[in-house]
Amino acid sequence: MVEELLTAAIATGVAAVVYVGAAARVVKQYERGLVFRFGRLREEVRGPGFTTIVPFVERLRKVNMQIVTLPVPAQEGITRDNVTVRVDAVVYFKVVDPASAIVAVEDYRFAVSQMAQTSLRSIIGKSDLDDLLSNREMLNQGLELMIDSPAVGWGVQIDRVEIKDVSLPETMKRSMARQAEADRERRARVINADAELQASHKLAEAAEVMSEQPAALQLRLLHTIVAVAAEKNSTLVLPFPVELLRFLERSAPPPAAGPAREKPAPAGPASEGPGRAEVADADGLDAEELEGAPVPDALGAPVDGLMLDAPSPEEEREGLRE
Repeated sequence: MVEELLTAAIATGVAAVVYVGAAARVVKQYERGLVFRFGRLREEVRGPGFTTIVPFVERLRKVNMQIVTLPVPAQEGITRDNVTVRVDAVVYFKVVDPASAIVAVEDYRFAVSQMAQTSLRSIIGKSDLDDLLSNREMLNQGLELMIDSPAVGWGVQIDRVEIKDVSLPETMKRSMARQAEADRERRARVINADAELQASHKLAEAAEVMSEQPAALQLRLLHTIVAVAAEKNSTLVLPFPVELLRFLERSAPPPAAGPAREKPAPAGPASEGPGRAEVADADGLDAEELEGAPVPDALGAPVDGLMLDAPSPEEEREGLRE
């Protein structure tokens, strides 16, 4: 009798241990437990700690309440200004309603991932390239609102969405590099021109001060010579003051005026030869003395008139026969 009671007690204890082992559950701090009894959700949500369920009747489903980091695969699209880009992002979300996250959607992680991909492609098509590169904060907020709207019914709260990287074609990268280089060159030229303007103002002020004291220019020249000689150069460049050239120019005597050239008398016609006034000037005679003198011809023989009579053709033939 005692043995039977002892055996029954041992069997009861073993059954109790097995039952407790099958019914005992531990929910961690970052988890929440949902109990399904015969497939039906119980309203009570089990908190963290030790809890029990009815074995073979109830089933406990644990839901992670931590913030989940979900990378969004890179999506390729065309921006509003017709530029092909490839953009990837990352989504941070967490479950705020365990019952809705388990019952309302089959797999809330996959659902959030697909919604993030479609929203990212939509954002790419609605934005310009400059917005994707420089105005990411506004795009992140728009993307967060697009994903958070349907995720509210899934018991999921979108904490943050970040566009991680924007990949551009090589041709676009080269174009942007040329644009940036041109902008840098423009800024450099503006800065250089501004520096030249300021330097000109300072030089004008310095010249005005030196003009009041002429010795200041000589001191400046000596200072320049000392600065050049300090480099131990074999060649010394000595500036020549412009004021000295002006002084020498003022002290030089004016050039003497040369004798006035006499105006030649007008010549007669080519057939007439030199006029009487020319002959008189050449021989030192008066023009009145040559009034009745014959005018010499080209061979030096005196002739009576100004024109010589040409021989007739008959006389020429007779002269040839002789």
